[in-house]
Amino acid sequence: MGNFWIWVLFVFFFLQSSSFGFYLPGSYPHKHVVGDPLSVKVNSITSIDTEMPFSYYSLPFCKPQEGVKDSAENLGELLMGDRIENSPYRFKMFTNETDIFLCKTDPLSKDNFELLKRRIDEMYQVNLILDNLPAIRYTKKDGFLLRWTGFPVGVKYQDAYYVFNHLKFKVLVHKYEEANVARVMGTGDAADVFPTKVNDDVPGYMVVGFEVVPCSVKHNADAVKKSTMYDKYPNPIKCDSNVVSMPIQEGQPIVFTYEVNFDSSDIKWPSRWDAYLKMEGSKVHWFSILNSLMVITFLAGIVLVIFLRTVRRDLTRYEELDKEAQAQMNEELSGWKLVVGDVFRAPNNAGLLCIMVGNGVQILGMAVVTIFFAALGFMSPASRGTLITGMLFIYMILGVAAGYVAVRLWRTIGCGDLKGWISVAWKAACFFPGIAFLILTTLNFLLWGSHSTGAIPFSLFVILLLLWFCISVPLTLFGGYLGAKAPHIEYPVRTNQIPREIPAQKYPSWLLVLGAGTLPFGTLFIELFFIMSSIWMGRVYYVFGFLLIVLVLLVVVCAEVSLVLTYMHLCVEDWKWWWKSFFASGSVAIYIFLYSINYLVFDLRNLSGPVSATLYLGYSLFMVLAIMLATGTVGFLSSFWFVHYLFSSVKLD
Repeated sequence: MGNFWIWVLFVFFFLQSSSFGFYLPGSYPHKHVVGDPLSVKVNSITSIDTEMPFSYYSLPFCKPQEGVKDSAENLGELLMGDRIENSPYRFKMFTNETDIFLCKTDPLSKDNFELLKRRIDEMYQVNLILDNLPAIRYTKKDGFLLRWTGFPVGVKYQDAYYVFNHLKFKVLVHKYEEANVARVMGTGDAADVFPTKVNDDVPGYMVVGFEVVPCSVKHNADAVKKSTMYDKYPNPIKCDSNVVSMPIQEGQPIVFTYEVNFDSSDIKWPSRWDAYLKMEGSKVHWFSILNSLMVITFLAGIVLVIFLRTVRRDLTRYEELDKEAQAQMNEELSGWKLVVGDVFRAPNNAGLLCIMVGNGVQILGMAVVTIFFAALGFMSPASRGTLITGMLFIYMILGVAAGYVAVRLWRTIGCGDLKGWISVAWKAACFFPGIAFLILTTLNFLLWGSHSTGAIPFSLFVILLLLWFCISVPLTLFGGYLGAKAPHIEYPVRTNQIPREIPAQKYPSWLLVLGAGTLPFGTLFIELFFIMSSIWMGRVYYVFGFLLIVLVLLVVVCAEVSLVLTYMHLCVEDWKWWWKSFFASGSVAIYIFLYSINYLVFDLRNLSGPVSATLYLGYSLFMVLAIMLATGTVGFLSSFWFVHYLFSSVKLD
């Protein structure tokens, strides 16, 4: 087994290769002396109107002299559709430059002209990166200062299309404070990582801000016929972001220029991401948590009443009776005590239930661990793709838990029978990943057809399949082996050979099960808006502390809802509680999917084309399936514990 874990660790470091991995915002400062070259990188162009990223160089932009090269990427970046490449923009530390000629494109062909127009119509944004900081753009609206990452490709005005061909950069720098690095980082061994010797003769600077103002400037293409990249543009350039004057025309070239200014800033290195991570609407988050707490208190009151008044009262009264009175009472039993001989009868499709509960434990564990580390700051936006990479790694490791829970539950339902445990463990390893693979492959074909960078490359598909079958499946089978070796849970009462008939109900039980999902949804829906905005509107989500609290509250609500509903079913002599307890809390997924459709109609109403809508609904379906398995598992396990506790507390012959 020792060699196996070495392989697991090797794969983890492979996933994190070429990236800085899990680091807090503010670590790894880079010192640059005056005149040092600074390279700007480009990411995929993105749009909230299509949700399909495309390569920066799919448009007729200037290319670097050394050719286009992919920057360091990790698995998470590729899965997110990020394609970070080098760019022709070059700066020198603390050296202001103006009127820099970048390039003159070839005359626009009909295809390029139409493509540019389409990308402007679809509101595509250009995303630039300097020293791992995305370019930020400030605009004023109704007296408020708005922040945006990236800038538009161009703008349409009075039936003419204008491209932003001049960029005015502002780089904020802070003097390198080497002696304070160890104190800022708060790590004991920081002195080993960063040398503490200070050389005052050569002052160094750190990049702490990167701003851009895009302008559309009418350039004279003939004036730069003999100019080469980074030459001075012949005439002074006036950049006014409120005026557009460079219309694009078929058969005409576009001239690109830029300027850069460096400003000293009081922003310290650890605070440089604050502009992106400002917690707007924190009152709304607190309101969300308060709302959840009210729902929990209400449900906890109901659970307390069930335990203290009903169950405890019945059990105490029952235990006080002598044997003769007990025998007489057995004949007059009513409610949950009547189903004692059927309550642990194996449910229909027991194998599927075990598999879904095993997968639910795996997904829930992944969510809790990932959000916990993210709340501590280990998966910051500063390290692109780390969140997805971390989730994938944690999910694979927790295959052990999925296999263990699925097989142990299978043995418990079968009263200790080992038959078929390998099949259950194998299916648990393939159930959710198989469905996810099917959904993502279908969506990937749509993205491939659109030539989007959001499409997963074939080589990455092979890597994902290898991770699935070489790590996730063996770990799940190993967990199944541990579950088979562990003792099964003994039932406190015997099951009758002949099943008891369930009395006719006044209302369909599935109606109550579906309605139960509204309570967990009530604890989640406010935070859900922020999560959806982060995924689909390109906003940075970094209130993982709030999300962790909401997740804990959601787990508590799901457990309480399912427990109350199971007790209600047992009281009306309905002993088929297994699947109902799973879907009582799992039905929250239905409401989340309906909310997703509502979000599509009202918040993403500009989403263009059936492909974009299909992508959105496909990813939403994948998300709600994972939520259903996780929340359903919480409900089932809490109900199983409750029923086991209830019937082990009373002795019925």
